[in-house]
Amino acid sequence: MIDTSAPSGARTYDYLLGGGHNFEADRTMADQVERAVPGIRAAARLNRAFLARAVRFMVGEGIRQFLDIGSGIPTVGNVHEIAQKEDPECRIVYVDRDPIAVAHSELMLSGNDRAGMVEADMRDPEAILTHPTTRTLIDFDEPVGLLFLLVLHWIPDESAPAALVARYRNALVPGSQLAITHMTDDIQEDKISAVADVVRGNRGAGQVFPRTREEISALFGDFSLVSPGLVPTGTWRPGGAGDIADDPEMNELSFAGVARKG
Repeated sequence: MIDTSAPSGARTYDYLLGGGHNFEADRTMADQVERAVPGIRAAARLNRAFLARAVRFMVGEGIRQFLDIGSGIPTVGNVHEIAQKEDPECRIVYVDRDPIAVAHSELMLSGNDRAGMVEADMRDPEAILTHPTTRTLIDFDEPVGLLFLLVLHWIPDESAPAALVARYRNALVPGSQLAITHMTDDIQEDKISAVADVVRGNRGAGQVFPRTREEISALFGDFSLVSPGLVPTGTWRPGGAGDIADDPEMNELSFAGVARKG
C-alpha cells in the first residue's frame, strides 16, 4: 500500500525534473522547496547531467556493468540508456525501495534482458548484492560502476553512511569505479538549511542530512578520485552549457566525484 499523503524523495525528485509520477504531497513539498530556494530545479537537472557524464566516462574506462543505488523514478537519460548507447553489451541493475519507482522501472525495462530492477533499501547491501537479479546481471569478478547519486544525504549519521558505502566498495574488484553526488552545506549553507527545513516540516519518509566536503570525501574510502576530484556538481567535467546552472549558486548545493579502486 502506497502512502500518498506523505512525500517521497524519489517522487519529489521526479517532479522537480518535470516527471509525472508523483502525488500532491510530493508536489507540495517540491513547490515549497522551490519557493525557499528559487532555481532548485536547475540543481536537480545538474545531478541528472552529471549522471550522464559519469556513466559515459566509466564506459570509456572499460566499465560494462553498473549498479545504480537509489535510482528513483525513471526519466530521460537513465543509466541503461546512456551506457547501452555507448555499448549495447552493458548491463545495469537499478535499486530503489519506492514502489512507484520500482513499478515504472520494471515497465521501462520490459524486453531489455541486460537491465533489471531490485526492490530493496540501500541500507541492506547484502540483500542487494546477493539478489538473484543482481547475480544474474552483475559479475563481481569484473569491474563494476557503482552509483550513489543524491541518495546518501538521506542516511543519518547514526546509520554510519561511510561504513554502509564501504560494504558496497568491498564487494568490488580493482578497476571498479564509484560515483557519488551528495548535498552539502559547505558553500550555500542558508539554502541547504532552507531545503532541510521544508523536508522536515513535511514529515516525509526521510530527512535530509547535508555533509561537508570532507565528510563526503570519506565516503570514497581508499578509492582514488579521478580529476578534477570532489567538486561542485556542475563543475565536474562539464561538456556544455546544460551541465552548469546559469545561477552559480545552484552549482554549489551538492558535490560530485568519481573514484577508482586501485
